[in-house]
Amino acid sequence: MDIQIICAPSILGLKPSGVELLPEALLAAALMEKLKVIRSPIWLPTFNDTYNTERDSVTNCLNSSSIVEFSTSLAACIANTVANDQFALTLGGDCSILLGIMSGLKGLGNYGLVFMDAHADFYAPHQSPTGEVADMDLSIVTGRGPELLRDINRRAPYVLDNHTIHVGQRDRVEAKKYGSDDIRQTGITCIDLAAIRKRGLRVVTKDILNSIDRMSVDGIWIHFDTDVLSDDINPAVDYRIAGGLSFKEVEIIQAALLQTGRVVGMSISIFNPRLDTDGEIAVGIVNSLGNSFYSPMQ
Repeated sequence: MDIQIICAPSILGLKPSGVELLPEALLAAALMEKLKVIRSPIWLPTFNDTYNTERDSVTNCLNSSSIVEFSTSLAACIANTVANDQFALTLGGDCSILLGIMSGLKGLGNYGLVFMDAHADFYAPHQSPTGEVADMDLSIVTGRGPELLRDINRRAPYVLDNHTIHVGQRDRVEAKKYGSDDIRQTGITCIDLAAIRKRGLRVVTKDILNSIDRMSVDGIWIHFDTDVLSDDINPAVDYRIAGGLSFKEVEIIQAALLQTGRVVGMSISIFNPRLDTDGEIAVGIVNSLGNSFYSPMQ
């Protein structure tokens, strides 16, 4: 696999708490060696120094204009990488990087999304308790929310509901408490943690692959928000929630997806190295990615 690492350490959709250190931490934990990457990483300039804690009047979100500017740059990089038949491994930052990624892919064609996250990320701005775009990135990339964010380069929606699969949600009670729109009332396929535990990971993985087989798309993107991992093994996130998937469970899903040959890239977000005091969580994430990309099953 010809992997191009793209470092996109934006915190504009969250807060300057440490997630901007994610690329450095994973690279220091031998990510390139583990994934057999020979290309030098691309580092995108961020607008993190413009971070503003006040919601803007147009979108009711934080840092909307800076996010659009950063997303436009990231979109061009993603499009160029994928068009050159390179696997675009994108290291955040927070999960608002998905706006740039999916808008970039939309410029090439129609792509599907497997969204692995403990949270639905489906708030509307007026529902979000924070105004952080990381609360609502999945809602925005599927064509909802403020036009400024959902229609970058006039490409809304970046991904269709029926081309989107959400895996691993476990914040359903919290989302309901704050009045978030219910992701289950859309055409998005939702496989939450409770469903995985009830039906079994192998059955769920097969269902994910069957859903992808039915998609008429040019390729698939995997979004790996590391808080989908169990809080016991990855507490290094800003919004913790009990439970979650094991490294092995994540590997099984990701390896199966990668084996289809349809995945054009993956984003990794939300891991906060400042909360990983001994660096062991970063090593665990890197080793797990190595197993996903180069498992014995492949």
